[in-house]
Amino acid sequence: TEALDLTKRAEEVGADAFLLVAPYYNKPSQEGLYRHFSVIAESTAKPIMLYSIPGRCGIEIAVETVVRLRKAHRNIIGIKEAGGQVEKAARLVKELDPEFLVLSGDDSLTVAFGEVGAQGIISVASNWLPASVAKLNQLVQAKKFTDAKVLHNQLADIFKVLFIEPNPVPVKHLMHRDKLIQSAEVRLPLCEMSEANRKLVETTADAYKSSIR
Repeated sequence: TEALDLTKRAEEVGADAFLLVAPYYNKPSQEGLYRHFSVIAESTAKPIMLYSIPGRCGIEIAVETVVRLRKAHRNIIGIKEAGGQVEKAARLVKELDPEFLVLSGDDSLTVAFGEVGAQGIISVASNWLPASVAKLNQLVQAKKFTDAKVLHNQLADIFKVLFIEPNPVPVKHLMHRDKLIQSAEVRLPLCEMSEANRKLVETTADAYKSSIR
């Protein structure tokens, strides 16, 4: 498969680990997902993190499938769960061993996932606000949820506006504007933001930066 070939090529050039998204478009069964990820896990000794994002792939990786994969392949070490379901995160934490990482794929759910035992976040906003997002996660992991919610509320508008158009277009725009990256260019079918959305992203970002000075 393409995913298997890309995994092998990445390992050859020195990748330390792999983030494997669920196959998109053809909507495989859970058995098909199990076999797909198993073939890749058997091809490498490097750590693998599953990535469930049904909104983009049309299929989610079910809790039962994650449990099967973890039992069969110990190099499958976690999941980026981006389906927006706190209840699913709670089930993953409950049914998997403590070493298995359950990470939120949605900045806006960092606190909610942490409250049910998830260990962190693979973040969009951290590309532009690494210190703020790191602090939020540190508060969550320290179980200082009251303080975490205060910071979350300060960041909430940022989390929302970064998805006003398809990710990563808004965050790349901010990073380029603030000279963190050399280009905000994206490949088709992604394209630059509309003028109205660009202004909204910048206004929201500037308001947050002003609030923390």
